[in-house]
Amino acid sequence: MIFPAFLQGEARDMGTRLGGLIKQVQTTGNPVPPPACLIFGGETNLTKKGRGRGGPNQEVALATAIELAGGQDFLLLQSSTSGTDGDSDVSGALVDGGTTARADRLGLDPKAFLANNDSYNFFRQTGETFATGLTDTDVMDIGIILVESQV
Repeated sequence: MIFPAFLQGEARDMGTRLGGLIKQVQTTGNPVPPPACLIFGGETNLTKKGRGRGGPNQEVALATAIELAGGQDFLLLQSSTSGTDGDSDVSGALVDGGTTARADRLGLDPKAFLANNDSYNFFRQTGETFATGLTDTDVMDIGIILVESQV
């Protein structure tokens, strides 16, 4: 299912919304029953309050992972089309239901990284950055979510 111009507003808020949408798909089968592929486009913004690195796409991904901590059966790719995200050298991040568990094993606190706007360093340590290299295009940000099963 395609959601044009869905990605908008503050990045961390969008991550929470995406997490809620994934839960809705899994528990009610709305707006589409799993297994499902949800595709989003648009642009979010990132209001930096911390001193960390990263951009809005990585922040959306981190907030989604936090919202769905505990092994939800999903995969999210959140990326810019330009090849860079904020002040980082990657275009986004790839997260799944095991992201926060992997962070725990590494001694990382996802909420602390989010509070410091340091999604880049979080994903660099968990191995979940997504890099395309510079594309010389900046159409929009994209999100692709695979929801594998109903809870």
